[in-house]
Amino acid sequence: MNRLLGLLLLAGAAAPISAQRLLTLDSCRAMALRNNKQLSISKVKQDIAANLRRSARTKYLPHVSAIGSYMHTTERVSLLTADDQHLLSNLGTVVTSSPEFQTGYGAVNDMMAGLGKAAPMLGILGISEEQLSAMATIVQQSPEALKTKLNAIGQHIVDAFDTDTRNIWAGSVMLTQPVFMGGSIVALNRLANLNEQMARNSLDAREQATIYATDKVYWQVVSLRHKQRLAQAYFDLLKQLDDNVHKMIEEGVATRSDGLSVDVKLNEAEMTLTKVNDGLVLSRMLLCQTIGLPVNEQIILPEEEAESIAAVAISPELDVAMALENRPELKQLENLSAMSHQATNILKAANLPQVALVGGYVVSNPNVMNGFQKNFRGFWNIGVLVRVPIWDWSDGIYKVRASKGATTILNLELEEAKEKIELQATQTAYQMDEANKRLTLAESSVKRADENLRTANLGFSEGVITPTTVMEAQTAWLQAKSQRIDAEIDVRLSQVNLKKAMGTLTAE
Repeated sequence: MNRLLGLLLLAGAAAPISAQRLLTLDSCRAMALRNNKQLSISKVKQDIAANLRRSARTKYLPHVSAIGSYMHTTERVSLLTADDQHLLSNLGTVVTSSPEFQTGYGAVNDMMAGLGKAAPMLGILGISEEQLSAMATIVQQSPEALKTKLNAIGQHIVDAFDTDTRNIWAGSVMLTQPVFMGGSIVALNRLANLNEQMARNSLDAREQATIYATDKVYWQVVSLRHKQRLAQAYFDLLKQLDDNVHKMIEEGVATRSDGLSVDVKLNEAEMTLTKVNDGLVLSRMLLCQTIGLPVNEQIILPEEEAESIAAVAISPELDVAMALENRPELKQLENLSAMSHQATNILKAANLPQVALVGGYVVSNPNVMNGFQKNFRGFWNIGVLVRVPIWDWSDGIYKVRASKGATTILNLELEEAKEKIELQATQTAYQMDEANKRLTLAESSVKRADENLRTANLGFSEGVITPTTVMEAQTAWLQAKSQRIDAEIDVRLSQVNLKKAMGTLTAE
């Protein structure tokens, strides 16, 4: 039974260790790049810029559009007055009742003479000579027949001019091909290309910022883990010293004041250990949040359990020209300056003539393709559209000047950024060299502190050194060890800082 209980306790103790997830610096970088929300936003912006570039390309191509309309009006359009309509509807009555026609009513020849005098009016209305001959025949037969015939012809003309336009249907399919737009389409496409480049550079800058932030948190966890072990070792040293001093007090070879001094140092060491433990837990949470893991995920880093961080000092290689060429922030400012220049070109194009070819098919109901007909008919058309600005109270000139001013500001900001980046790269190289020197000095200090502590412990065991001297040696040892950890972390971060300043910081 006791053996089974021991196995269960052993399994319970081993479970948290096996649940820990081992993460290297490269894996943390890759996970941070995959899970960073701002990076996802930058990628979406890059897709947006690519679609805007494709949209700008379509401005070179012909565009086809269809238009349909319906309109109802309360009144119809009339091509004839009311008097004209009445006259035409009673044409036969007017002709047969004329004095000339009535005077010759008794004889056929006189009737023919009257009809001949009315011939010019009938000819204007489109009545041919053959129709006049037919009318003459009708006149010879009966004047009433002539009146009826002419009234029917007049009414037919009135009906032909009836344009019931209260319901109008219209539609068209139009094709427009830009020929010369003052250079606005070319400038728009260049602007779209620059916008896509800017989105790409913004993504690169965000990736570098994400990698840099991940590295800082990663090495902060490593630093606190080593300081935790150091604080624990210091606490153990003071605990051992405290036990020895209290034994010496009991034997009468040490004073109570010595014991109280050691107790105070022991309490301080315990408080420091507690702060380091809390800081380590919070730093692990921050690292998990940075790389997209749950904040309570159990992770472990390879450098945590190593005896030292094993930072290798590397001589800084400063290349200002490379920094100016690779920094995505500079590329973004260059893109903004070029985009402002193209925006100026677009404003200039608005003041230049614009030419476009237009063509299409137009259909309407009613239509006048063959007289006035109430059905759908249409026709093809083609033409040239020219727009020439003449006078706008210099509005375009003012806009161009304002845009040029904005471009000048961006150019000045670009030059200032270049100067700052050059200074930053130089300072980062200097800081890296300084971190290398501090690491060398810290390693020497650790060696002297180790020897000093060993000598103090030996002297204390032989009774020739007081507890205060031992505590001073232990404090110096703690300080030297802590400075070496800081120096090793500084060397690591200075290398990352230099890569970021040079624009070469990548996940690989």
